[in-house]
This record gives sequence, C-alpha cells and structure tokens, in this order.
Amino acid sequence: MSGARDHGGGVDAAVARWGGTRDGWIDLSTGINPVPYPVGAFPDMAWTALPDAGAQARLIAAARAFWSVPEGLEIVAAPGASALIAALPGLRQAGRVEIPGPTYNEHEAAFRNAGWEIGRGGSAKVVVHPNNPDGRWYGSGDLTAEFCVIDESFCDVAPERSLVAQAGPGRVVLKSFGKFWGLAGMRLGFAIGVPQDMARLRERLGPWAVSGPALELGARALEDRGWAEATRARLARDAARLDGLMTPHGALVGGTDLFRLYKVADAAAFQARLAEAHIWSRIFPYSATWLRLGLPAPEHWARLEAVL
Repeated sequence: MSGARDHGGGVDAAVARWGGTRDGWIDLSTGINPVPYPVGAFPDMAWTALPDAGAQARLIAAARAFWSVPEGLEIVAAPGASALIAALPGLRQAGRVEIPGPTYNEHEAAFRNAGWEIGRGGSAKVVVHPNNPDGRWYGSGDLTAEFCVIDESFCDVAPERSLVAQAGPGRVVLKSFGKFWGLAGMRLGFAIGVPQDMARLRERLGPWAVSGPALELGARALEDRGWAEATRARLARDAARLDGLMTPHGALVGGTDLFRLYKVADAAAFQARLAEAHIWSRIFPYSATWLRLGLPAPEHWARLEAVL
C-alpha cells in the first residue's frame, strides 16, 4: 500500500480552495492539544552535540515513572509514534493481522507494506485505545492474538484507562508525545514491551533516533505532573463546551477529550460551511455523516461560536 492516505491536517489545500492565509485559519482537523507544553529555552548542547546517553536515560526514566511501566519491561523512544508504527510489523513473521476499524489507517498501511494480510482471527491484532475517531476503549479481553499492538496515542487524557499493565510477551504499547502535550512537530513517541522486542526496534531505528531538543523537552514535560493534571481538567471542560455548541447541529458519536466525533446531516456540507469561515475540520471517506472536531485554542472559541 503506497501513496497518500487520509489524515487530518491539509490546511494548505483548504487555503487554496477557500482563500485566506495559513496563519489565518483555525485547524480543528487534528486531535492535538491546542495549548501546548511551554517549550522554554534549551542548553546549547541539545542543539550542537549528538544526543548523549545521559539525556536518553533521563527521558526513559521520566517515561517509566509517568506511565507506571512495570519492572521487566523496556521503553524505546523514537522520532514520533509513526516511526514505531512503521517498524512494528517487522517484529514478527508476516501473516494475518486483525485491525478493528474504522481506525487510524497507518497501522493497516504499515502491516500491508510488511507483507501482512488484513483480516479477522490473525496471529496479530492492533487496537487503538482510545480509538480514533470514535473514542472506543478496549480491555484486556480484546488482546486475543499472539502479537498485539496497543496504540495509546490519545490515552493520556485518561491514564486510569491505560493498558500499560498488560504489556509483556507478545504485547507492545505505543505512546505519542505530540497529542497530549501539543507538540506534534517535536516528533517523539515511545514503545513499551519486553526487552527482546525493544532491542529489535532499537536496531531498526538506528543510533541517535531522537534529537537532543526532543530528549530535553520530552523529559521536562513527562516530569511535570502538575501541568498534566491541569491540562486534563481543562481539556475535559473544553470538550464539554464543544459538545454544547454542536448540540443543535448533530449528535455526539464519541471521541476523547482531545477530539469529538459528531453525526451531522451532511458532513461534507458542514465542513464546507466551516471552511468558508476559515475553520478546518475532519471528515472521512467511509462516512457521509461523521464530522470530527478538535478543540480550539482559547483565543479561537469566539470565532467558532459565531459560526456555529
């Protein structure tokens, strides 16, 4: 499977069709926290030297503590969860993989590219927990294959629902830094699993996979529990506020505190209506009625309210 795949973003194409400038648009097509973790200053060494073992160790220790990773499991940091998604199918001999959908389509693309067949009852299974775009949660009873990938890219809004405790032989948990901390451009992601699988992932990623600035900022953010707690509370309030705005227009299908999924009469028409006001949203090729909205930044609520 190759070529372009359906994702959020694509504001440049929207600008070309509906006008305006890129910085004049409100992008609600992704599930990225619109109030990112403060970047702050970096030591010069973060930019000028190859990433060192001490910075790597600090980041991994912070990740282990933040996600309560069980003893005996290891963590691999990568330049984004997408790099790990591409590498994971190669950890096992190709066969059949079950990917309950609709869901994030990069998993299917990665397994197909590695020679796997997509179908039910295979030797591998991928669950996106919570699912993108409908927010479905899974449980340990859903981890039925010999090799399970548990994608928790959006799970940091509800850490009590995490399946990290279920990681172990044949199970790998993925974590994304860009969504909850709002810094997708930093390109940082994590895999959690048994040492043998993590060693193979490290080999595939090669040396210095994560940049010095990403090591520094990732560690800072994971160590900052107060920011995480305050952010969860704000996201929950904002998700409820968005649901209230959308109540006259459609029914809530699901989502998370980082994005909401609504059923409207005509998703393409609703997207076009928002786009005329230079607000970008997400629709899906497999549904004529599903519209997904991320949360606006504080300064953008008034504009969204005026349109809705």
